[in-house]
Amino acid sequence: MNTVTDVISVEKEHLLQVYRRGSVVFDRGRGCRLFDTNGRGYLDLISGVGVASLGHAPPKLAAAVADQAQRLVHTSNLFFHPLQGELASRLATLSGLPRAFFCNSGTEAVEATLKFARRYWFAQGKPRSGFVAFERSFHGRTMGAVSVTWDDHYRAPFQPLVPNVTFVPADDVAALRAAVTEHTAAIIVEPIQGEGGVWPISRAMGAAIMDVAKATGALVIADEVQCGLGRTGRAFYSPVIGLEPDLMAIGKSLGAGVPIAAALFSERVAAAAAFGDHGSTYGGNLLACRAALVFLDELESGGLMTHVARVGEHLKTLLGRLQSRHPMIREVRGEGLIWGLDLDRPAAPIVDAAIQQGLLVNRTADTVVRLLPPYIITNEELDEAIGLLDAAFVAAFGGQQR
Repeated sequence: MNTVTDVISVEKEHLLQVYRRGSVVFDRGRGCRLFDTNGRGYLDLISGVGVASLGHAPPKLAAAVADQAQRLVHTSNLFFHPLQGELASRLATLSGLPRAFFCNSGTEAVEATLKFARRYWFAQGKPRSGFVAFERSFHGRTMGAVSVTWDDHYRAPFQPLVPNVTFVPADDVAALRAAVTEHTAAIIVEPIQGEGGVWPISRAMGAAIMDVAKATGALVIADEVQCGLGRTGRAFYSPVIGLEPDLMAIGKSLGAGVPIAAALFSERVAAAAAFGDHGSTYGGNLLACRAALVFLDELESGGLMTHVARVGEHLKTLLGRLQSRHPMIREVRGEGLIWGLDLDRPAAPIVDAAIQQGLLVNRTADTVVRLLPPYIITNEELDEAIGLLDAAFVAAFGGQQR
């Protein structure tokens, strides 16, 4: 399969058709760039939807994965190995949540938090089944995760879903207070709603979540799969809005491209767990843990979090200038290296025009251009990227500028 046509033809014949892909085939990458089968380079502001945190083909990660693959990849969770405990300990220090369950993807991490929120109440002898989630939320595509995902596009074909889920507007404190009751097992929230259009939750709502949780006993689940682990220039965004979660879902950037995610638990929630309550065949295997440890080394001792904060400020400035040039950009939202450009029209033409310029961005919530660059991106690469995005706006919308 040497041509784009060959690759697309075989996929159409044999793959389940659930992805709407761009007509380009990538076969290698380096740093913040991907290269197609013709050798053309593209500056990547998607990073595998927030996954390639260390960029593409990072040498330290490649060396560690190669070394681990030659030693031992997988043993199952029937036995101990030396890396899970080390990784769990480091995540506990970073998050303040002392227990971890390892899995393979963000949606699995969310599933675990939902299950153990209910398990907690079962262990108290006072079962609770209800969840309160937010409009614009996205928590994944498995049955539990999609049940607390707001957009009906993801939900409707798979009804009936997990019952007793109530959605409230993300800016309506009164609605939250009315929705959370003594039957609510947990409130689940993305501190920055990523798929919903890059909407940071306000500090006022964060405070209200904590107030109503304390009043009713409801647990708090923070979904930091997209916005956590340094993406905003901070370890997690929950503290910024005043959240003190009982459970947290993390993933995406954790393995820097190797599939690993985790559900993190407070001690009181973890104490409700019993042997056999949950499990994962692949979760936390040696290869994935080794990759995650490389990522954490770079994030903490490698200075990557400080770097993200610094280049994030530069990106914020660049996006403000871009907005001043293009009147169709209604709002610029985000923090660090997660940003959304909310347009007054569908954003798909920008995605298409950008790829023609050699730039990769994606669209979410129909009107939002989402930017999730690798953490290693430089100010110079951001200058180049926003220059290309500027050209994409001109190409897509006929040069409508202020």
